[in-house]
Amino acid sequence: MKPTKRTPCPCGRPRIFDACCRPLIEGQGVAHDAESLMRSRYSAFATGAVDYLRASWHPSTRPTELDLDDNPRWISLSIVRSETTGDATAIVEFIARYRVGGRAQALHEISRFVREDGRWYYVDGDIQGD
Repeated sequence: MKPTKRTPCPCGRPRIFDACCRPLIEGQGVAHDAESLMRSRYSAFATGAVDYLRASWHPSTRPTELDLDDNPRWISLSIVRSETTGDATAIVEFIARYRVGGRAQALHEISRFVREDGRWYYVDGDIQGD
């Protein structure tokens, strides 16, 4: 997806991309909570922002390579729950809907986040079965 100035943000918030997730993806500020980071990461997947995905992934679990060439077409993001679980940890449960080969599918995950030096990072997640 190549967003324009008036494109709604892929993360599902009722704002345009330029006023929502784009500033975070472009390194202009940091996510103030784990849910905001999750939403910006979803937008990064939807827009192909590999550098941001790697930068927002905790170094202890970050993959050495991240290839989005087979990236599906992301349709929507629903946050099921978001909670801080400690001083610097949080979980976000979400359902991300996407299309691959014309077929709609969903990814349901409970993701773990950690805050270090005032910055939230994605650590890992458990995919939920349907």
